[in-house]
Amino acid sequence: MKKKEADLLFRGGTLVDGSGRPRQRLDLAVKDGRILAMGHLNDWVGEQTFDITGKIMAPGFIDAHAHDDRICMDAPDMTAKLSQGITSVIVGNCGISLAPYTAEGEVPEPLNLLGQRHCFQFPNFYSYRQAVDKARPNLNIVALTGHGTLRATVMKDITRGADSQELQAMEALLREALDKGSAGFSTGLFYAVNYPADMSEVVALARIAAEYGRVYSTHMRDEYQGVDASLRESFETASQAGASLVISHHKCAGPENWGRTVETLAMIDEAREIQDVGMDCYPYTAGSTVLRPDLVDGTIKVLLTWSQTHPEMGGRDLAWIAEEWQCTQQEAAVRLVPGGACYFQMEEADVRRVLAHPATMIGSDGLPNDPHPHPRLWGAFPRVLGHYARDLGLFSLEQAIHKMTGLTAHKYHLKDRGLLAPGAIADLTVFDPVTIKDNATYQNPKQPSSGMELVVVNGKIAFQNGEEKGARAGRLVVPG
Repeated sequence: MKKKEADLLFRGGTLVDGSGRPRQRLDLAVKDGRILAMGHLNDWVGEQTFDITGKIMAPGFIDAHAHDDRICMDAPDMTAKLSQGITSVIVGNCGISLAPYTAEGEVPEPLNLLGQRHCFQFPNFYSYRQAVDKARPNLNIVALTGHGTLRATVMKDITRGADSQELQAMEALLREALDKGSAGFSTGLFYAVNYPADMSEVVALARIAAEYGRVYSTHMRDEYQGVDASLRESFETASQAGASLVISHHKCAGPENWGRTVETLAMIDEAREIQDVGMDCYPYTAGSTVLRPDLVDGTIKVLLTWSQTHPEMGGRDLAWIAEEWQCTQQEAAVRLVPGGACYFQMEEADVRRVLAHPATMIGSDGLPNDPHPHPRLWGAFPRVLGHYARDLGLFSLEQAIHKMTGLTAHKYHLKDRGLLAPGAIADLTVFDPVTIKDNATYQNPKQPSSGMELVVVNGKIAFQNGEEKGARAGRLVVPG
């Protein structure tokens, strides 16, 4: 009897399918970029066959919160993400997207987290989509359209709300983006470029995303003492727009707010009874964004990730810099801007509560342009699998993988991704459950993780035994 043929054949592995269901010991066959069969495939042969006995095979991980909008073209190997088992990234978060924007002068914060003026050269979404596909990144790109980017494109004065003509111009740009494959609309109401917008402006744009069946994702106006009011604003905005809501990197920031996730998660659960609400979270107690003197309170630790005025200070604690300069930390921050920083603003118990919530997706929120990035850029997903699932038992391995695969694919309508099933696209990862571990630290953040053995993107081997394999099989993925 003639044996059945596969491009890739994996034997002896333990499959965790991304749905949250219990693991199974099965073989898996890939043909023409898709999973062709799963089971005991004794009568199959593979052009390449892998014995993965003792290893876990899962769907390729989906980074629910990324800022890889530009790096996917400038450094398409994307090793920081690929080495974690990530096969797709959702970019354009926090109101920050590369398109549609053609920068003419200095790029406003926080858009400058993606790069400087020469990086912003895409007058519409379709031009960005073409550039991504031409670059052939190693990972799939799922792109939101940012409110801050729309405002920077349309408005000469971003210190106020949009007038009717400006809003119409933003609506037209957003429709073009959604027509050409944008995955939804995001806001960064916390940032100066977005903060002056009132709810009616946001609702008008989020309503367009809802018309297309796409999500509304928000970095809320306040994650500090006003976190409850910002949650209510987010719920009401999404409700009026009829949009599916994602709360970005949910947290209760600042020591005076530690412990309040008991309250905020209860609010989210109450809202979920009447509307579609999800959230993402990274597995660390420090956040990272632009350097803002108003966030420097002299209490929490602040680690400088970059400074345009004093680049030599990158990677140093702000307290040390202030001591050397014989000034307050806030005064030092003023001298260091524009720049970026890690803010140790969360409590571990809050992080664990948010991570464990059934509606939480895993996102790295990594900033690849930072010279000294937060370790989440290189370590977020193995940290969830190793530290939180295996070592602390915060949730099962099946639940952890669901949070980074099937849950995210469902929320963002990524058809045939996020699950191991016949017919699904072959985005796959294979890792050792005993040795999987994040190695990136705040001191040495650009360290690949241990235990990730093989990554397949769209049916092509992209990463194996610690090496990027040059497959470059990623593309911009359109929800649907």
